[in-house]
Amino acid sequence: MTRAQTADERPRRKYAPRLPPEQRRDQVLDAAVAVTGRSGLHELNMEAVAAEAGVGKPVLYNVFRTRAELVAALLEREHRRAIEQVMAAIPTDLSALGPAAAYAGTVSSFVRVVVANPTRWRLILTAPDQAPAEYQEHLRASRAAVLVKAEELARMGIALEPGLAGLDPVLLAHTMLSFAEMLGRLAVSDPVTYSSERLVTYAGALAATITSGRSTR
Repeated sequence: MTRAQTADERPRRKYAPRLPPEQRRDQVLDAAVAVTGRSGLHELNMEAVAAEAGVGKPVLYNVFRTRAELVAALLEREHRRAIEQVMAAIPTDLSALGPAAAYAGTVSSFVRVVVANPTRWRLILTAPDQAPAEYQEHLRASRAAVLVKAEELARMGIALEPGLAGLDPVLLAHTMLSFAEMLGRLAVSDPVTYSSERLVTYAGALAATITSGRSTR
């Protein structure tokens, strides 16, 4: 019969190292992104996130009291970061490259950030049905803001490129944005079939064809 273990001999429980609140919050949200990427938002649960982050559930619940609170924070952060990426990719001057090359470059930058952050952009481009209504409203408002920027680009492009003369700038903006979104959805839904190189090459070829085709009429 073995003797009882003394307090010093018993295995000690492992505790997550102490972190500042904001750093812990980001750690937990990073773990939530990883879990969502593997299983989808509908399978996201507190136990899986705690395990992914390497923390106990009491630590997790100290950061987010409920799954709904965690999901809302995850969607808000990824949405904010996505919009920052989009705005950074939009040019402010088309005169140097020309409208076709500038648009192709913008789409290229967009596709590459989508491919680099597929989980984030899946949440943006294919917003899950179970996403909170407030998040859905944020998506609509952000898309409207991006559309305003796209219309500014469309007007600049029409002024610079004879091949675009006569096009409706509002409809051109909707077309450019919808086209970029379509490429992004293809990139996150089937990256093997629709590689970033394939999508970027097509965007450049299409932009060049539209401007050159109209200018020869």
